[in-house]
Amino acid sequence: MKLAVSIAAVAALASVPLWLRDPYLLNALITTGIFVIGAMSLNLLLGFTGQLSLGHIAFFGIGAYVSALTSLGFDIGLPGGFRIVHEPWPPLAGFALAVLVAALCGYLVGRLSFRVRGAYFVIVTISFAEVVRLVALNWVELTQGPLALTSIPPMQVGWPGLGEFVFRTKLHNYYLVLGTAALCYLLIARLVDSQFGRAMRALMENETLAVSIGIDVTRTLSIAAMVSAGIAGAAGSLYAHYMKIIDPEVFAFINTVTMVIMVITGGKGSLAGPVVGGLIFGLMPVALRPVMAPEAQWIAYGGILIAILFLMPRGIVPALARHFPRPNPAAPEAFANRDAKESA
Repeated sequence: MKLAVSIAAVAALASVPLWLRDPYLLNALITTGIFVIGAMSLNLLLGFTGQLSLGHIAFFGIGAYVSALTSLGFDIGLPGGFRIVHEPWPPLAGFALAVLVAALCGYLVGRLSFRVRGAYFVIVTISFAEVVRLVALNWVELTQGPLALTSIPPMQVGWPGLGEFVFRTKLHNYYLVLGTAALCYLLIARLVDSQFGRAMRALMENETLAVSIGIDVTRTLSIAAMVSAGIAGAAGSLYAHYMKIIDPEVFAFINTVTMVIMVITGGKGSLAGPVVGGLIFGLMPVALRPVMAPEAQWIAYGGILIAILFLMPRGIVPALARHFPRPNPAAPEAFANRDAKESA
């Protein structure tokens, strides 16, 4: 049942460019899709391990800068008169490096910060994001600082003997983002349903009991942070190659808040929650802009957010799942076995 719903949802989203001709709306869908991928990565950490990271945008920004610099190339000086010169590589290599570097940073931050919990962990993640933002802002020779990295090439893929395909148009980027989001969703679903996923949920439900049965807390949480950061890095790479310009504002705290809102309202701990919450709160400003003044838009945005959290505290997807429970095919057999035992 879940597979059929997922396939139907992907097919419906894939059909959007066939009837939606407005480039502005298509652009909104692309940027929303990129942040949905970021929200899915945050949900892996928040929804399945119970660890709130308010510095998650750091991995998104790291992915964006790594992918952009790999594609553009750079020439920087080091102490002692040494220089590092990097020639431009294909954007696909930048995408792969963005995922790897973001995942490595996520693992290292996890190993260091998962020794603390609660508010201490939140402070550590916020501090990490701020440090990365300051590095991007002040290392002008590498990142151009507030002047931004510009002329970032679009994403492209190549096949031996078939040439290269460049994702130049909004239509191309829409399907690129949709395909990446579907792959990330599948990866997270497989991970959550695995033995490792059960260990994550055990730590979230009762850490003391999980430790007593041999689950390594730091290792499990660090790997979860690594995968989560890698997916966020992939989203950042897509963002850089689509926008073709990035600056330190990509690390803005509001971007992390946006991801948290997408996860919480959609339903943390549910696979579809970040997707539903992301589509609603990613496209809501676009829907409100033609009919409301900017101040009224923020009021309506906040009012809708409060209403959803008040009426559906666990999120939209868990609330809908509660009203439309999945049929249990084993139920008739169970009742038959019970009746047979009673008659015996």
